[in-house]
Amino acid sequence: MIDMDSYAYSNKLKNVHPAEKALFAMITMVVCLTAPRVITPLIVLMSMAVVIVIKAGIPTRVFVKLMLVPLSFLLISVLTIAFSISTSPTGFWLAQTINGITIGTRYPDLITALHLFLRSLGAVSCLYFLALTTPLTELITILHKMRVPAIITELMALIYRFIFVFMETATTIRRAQLSRSGYVSMKSSFRSMSRLFTALLGKVFVKSQELYNSMAARCYTGEIKVLTKKRPTNLRNYIMITGFEIPLILLNLLWR
Repeated sequence: MIDMDSYAYSNKLKNVHPAEKALFAMITMVVCLTAPRVITPLIVLMSMAVVIVIKAGIPTRVFVKLMLVPLSFLLISVLTIAFSISTSPTGFWLAQTINGITIGTRYPDLITALHLFLRSLGAVSCLYFLALTTPLTELITILHKMRVPAIITELMALIYRFIFVFMETATTIRRAQLSRSGYVSMKSSFRSMSRLFTALLGKVFVKSQELYNSMAARCYTGEIKVLTKKRPTNLRNYIMITGFEIPLILLNLLWR
């Protein structure tokens, strides 16, 4: 996650106006989620991979590693949709019957699961594009211009900050436990993990108090103000976004 934040400040698209990147990511995600067939999510996933790796200059291993994070959750969801359990073997495309219980998949269920899997990956890739190319401060500036309530943007900033505090604290505690052979066996691993969570809660609470005190010492009045560079708008980028989105929208309408 810390590397992810550093890429947002150092990628090749850092000088592109954040509104253009946000518009591209959000429209593409909506088009992907509303796609009636698998072809659109496939195009979105491949396009985002090309833009992130080639245009933004993010290493391929980083993109692949990030895409593997939601994969386990998606596989569990997809398997529950694709496979069914029944006492009747009729209607299954591929099935295995054991003691009168049939476990298998029906062709429509398999297509639905594949569609859901690709749509989810395509939408996640759109969010990764925005996160890897646009710093949070610039996103907050956009939300302020859209008249989003300040309480929402402040919660975003604080939660985003504490993700790093949480991970850094957890990594430090785990490293100390590893140096003391805290994970050499299953029993010691469970014991060390429980102690990690206990210590983590207390340390993060203390750090949150320290953060609030430091903000109060800097005249915090209930609103977090951020400084961002003014990025020039580029008409060419809007034309490219339009040229990419319109064929996808037309493809969705034709497939319907």
